[in-house]
Amino acid sequence: MERLALLDTNPLPETPQVAADRMVRMGRVAGGDLDAVVMTEMKPLYLADGPARRDIFDLCLDMARSMGPDAFLHQSRALMDRRDQQATLAAWKGPTLVLTGAEDRLCPRDLHDLMQALMPQSRLEVIEGAGHLPALERPDETTAALLRWLEE
Repeated sequence: MERLALLDTNPLPETPQVAADRMVRMGRVAGGDLDAVVMTEMKPLYLADGPARRDIFDLCLDMARSMGPDAFLHQSRALMDRRDQQATLAAWKGPTLVLTGAEDRLCPRDLHDLMQALMPQSRLEVIEGAGHLPALERPDETTAALLRWLEE
């Protein structure tokens, strides 16, 4: 049986203001400012407060550096060009997990509530003490939520 797991995501198209802000960041990254953009974008939006926050942030910064500015720019373009996926989600009838970190400021809880409403068969899991990256911030809790869903 096919399944769908949606972790800390957004089914809506990017707003014009977010796209404009993203263009500014893309210009900075293209100009060689990847580290500063990752630091200013990730610190306030991606990670929940906690004792491992610094280590996780350092890991993410290292990953961004190893992938390089081209990967950042490609991902940014994909996010800017994404289409509204509400109809797609509403049409999906298979088992679905909608999972979010309780402190995700990038893709907040209301987006996950929307996805659950579009897919009444879905299970919503909120990981306390996690932001946008619960698999890194709270790996045990995230794995447990995935296992519970897979065993249904």
